Amino acid sequence: MKITDVQTLTFRYRSTLGRDEEGHTHPAPEHDAVQVMTRITTDEEVDGYCFGGSEEMLPAARAALVGRDPLDREQIWQRLRRDQRSHRAALSDRNIGALDMALWDFAGRLTGLPVCKLLGGFRDKVPAYASTMCGDDIPGGLDSPEAYAKFALACQKRGYPALKLHTWMSPIGPNLRRDIAACRAVREAVGPDMRLMLDPHHDYTREEALELSRALEELDFYWMEEPMNEHNVASYVWLTGQLEKLMIVGPETAEGKHYTRAEWIMRGAAHASRYDVWHAGITPMVKAIGLCDALGVRLEVHAAGTGNAGNLQVLGAMGIPGEYYERGLLHPLWDYEASTPWLTEIIDPMDDQGYIHISQKPGLGTDINWDFIRDNTLKPWG
Repeated sequence: MKITDVQTLTFRYRSTLGRDEEGHTHPAPEHDAVQVMTRITTDEEVDGYCFGGSEEMLPAARAALVGRDPLDREQIWQRLRRDQRSHRAALSDRNIGALDMALWDFAGRLTGLPVCKLLGGFRDKVPAYASTMCGDDIPGGLDSPEAYAKFALACQKRGYPALKLHTWMSPIGPNLRRDIAACRAVREAVGPDMRLMLDPHHDYTREEALELSRALEELDFYWMEEPMNEHNVASYVWLTGQLEKLMIVGPETAEGKHYTRAEWIMRGAAHASRYDVWHAGITPMVKAIGLCDALGVRLEVHAAGTGNAGNLQVLGAMGIPGEYYERGLLHPLWDYEASTPWLTEIIDPMDDQGYIHISQKPGLGTDINWDFIRDNTLKPWG
């Protein structure tokens, strides 16, 4: 059994999302956007697919994968990790993640099993929390503490058992007082029983992060993510050591895969660890989960757009918290469930009780809309 090629395909779709100058997502007028799909072909007449990757990664990916057994995922991942040193742009963590997930998808399609079963199945559903977009200045959007409160009530009515605010970030924020006001308005609106979390501006000072944490403890928030630069690990050790109820969860965006998570755990920089499949794939994510399991530390999964299929499959195999699936990003003026027309059904359907039911279809469990992709292809397989 051999890998015969690594390919990408690029297609267009109509999007109603845009990004501000800092890269944060907000609703926008409808426009053309592009999506990339990675395919790993084999001599078994079974291929593996993942949405993500880039055309730029192909020469380095082919050098590392072609001719190898597609079931040797650990061997391939270690090769990609080593090659990353000399091909940092082509073999970014996100591109390695796409390749790794395509290999897991292949294994599932070959065996007829979902990835969660290949990993050692634990559950077939997981509770979700509503994860908002960042604060904005859009009328009817998330432009005030009162707007957050109104949207939180709508999410509670929809069945979400928990909600996470992303508050105002650059270039619109930050504003510590407005962040606290939004958190207070949401707590007052939803009452004491809904779990609440916060992901604020990512570059507050130590003193600002502590003031924010104290306010969240008074409001009975469950956790907070990334209130400071995650490269300043000493500040996270300092902050975490001063809190009694609020969990600090991290790192989220810091480079270094599971190795960085190990350093954070050993230094006591967070109460709970954080990972997602775009930190170089399912293979290192499983390593991070094993690390947390051995040390008695929870790991909460960061959702990441088109990678949610991989995140959900891993959550289906986790015997430690992952307590929640992050569903979003959500906004009162945007239809989340209509955002992936390249799929015949959404990755993460949620029932009225707030549970996401994890696909039991082979591989990553995605139902690919091949007709849509064929009709909108910009660059065919190559």
